[in-house]
Amino acid sequence: MRILVSGASIAGPVLAYWLTRHGFDVTVVERAPALRKTGGHAVDLFRPAMDITERMGVLPRVEARKTGTTRMTLHREGARRPVRIDLSKIYRATSDRHVEIMRDDLSEIYYDAGRDDVEYLFGDSITAISPDGEVTFEHAAQRRFDVVVGADGLHSNVRRLVFGEEAGLTKFIGAYLAVLSLPGTHGLGDGETDLHLGPGRTAGIYSARHLDEARAVFLFRRDEQLDYHHRDVARQKELLREAFAGMHPQVEGWLAGLDGAGPFYFDSITQLQLETWSRGRITLVGDAGYCPGPAVGGSTSLAVLGAYVLAGELAAAGGDHERAFAAYEREMGELVRKSRAFAAGAARSLIPASRAGVWALARGGQLVTALPARLTTALAKLNTGGVRMHDTMTVKDYAVTPVG
Repeated sequence: MRILVSGASIAGPVLAYWLTRHGFDVTVVERAPALRKTGGHAVDLFRPAMDITERMGVLPRVEARKTGTTRMTLHREGARRPVRIDLSKIYRATSDRHVEIMRDDLSEIYYDAGRDDVEYLFGDSITAISPDGEVTFEHAAQRRFDVVVGADGLHSNVRRLVFGEEAGLTKFIGAYLAVLSLPGTHGLGDGETDLHLGPGRTAGIYSARHLDEARAVFLFRRDEQLDYHHRDVARQKELLREAFAGMHPQVEGWLAGLDGAGPFYFDSITQLQLETWSRGRITLVGDAGYCPGPAVGGSTSLAVLGAYVLAGELAAAGGDHERAFAAYEREMGELVRKSRAFAAGAARSLIPASRAGVWALARGGQLVTALPARLTTALAKLNTGGVRMHDTMTVKDYAVTPVG
């Protein structure tokens, strides 16, 4: 059985790994000319994704590449004294098993895990998919596949071809995210991050143990979506400067990096609202099908789990894609809905709209730091729909029996 996966970031390589373990013939097509190295931001792997990563045999590599961020200095806009926060306690409160890792590192690790058993077509893209699985590419010859999977992110090409343009399929949840790579560590000590917090805007900087550069991250609120084209980088940088003007000299220093040639990311924090993400022999996985909101909804862990489940259900159904897709959506449906609700609340919490909200967020960090770790973890476990939501996702066992 031949399966085509579009996208080689996170969900695509994980899906390809498990599909080949179940005996499927897998091809992955990726628009970029090589595995992407875009200076991506840090992502979180929570317990379910960590369990799957361990089953893939790459957990030691993931652990070795974790950012190691454990302490935060939080500056409230207009306040004289910063607040020191123990991030390790916050991580323990949110998950029994957690790693923060740079997205590019994670993508490379997952890619390496299965690359020898998968055909990768870099520098190419799908232009058309017929109902019977005939796929036309920009460069490669036309081929037929039994199943086609879009694992190509929030702005998925496969989803556009099958479900139509994004309008009507997405929901803006009131915020924007930007990430800027900066040379040097900007005075950060090992395991440290600096954060500036003000009404409607948050800016921070961090690095990782193995990097000689830093990432500046910016989050800001807007009631309405901004007017810009997603490929107009100059306009995006202008909007970012406007949003953070006058916040703090340190933040202004980070923004000065916009004049350089370092990698830059800018996008709205948007949820996909598809109630079904399969049509015929085509389905979607990860952000392409059910992005809860970049940076606020645990989308990376959800993508890893979704890829694992999709491969397992295809194997359990003996390659019958109709049965498999229905089971896949049943397994993931409630988790997707919970992730959407969590992300909407997280966006409001991480970017408080008022000075009172800023004070409350800083005070909450101080409280977690001051209390014994056992107590904060125990209290967090009572809130399975909130901070512990990601750890409630269960990892189903699928027999790895090659499909004939």
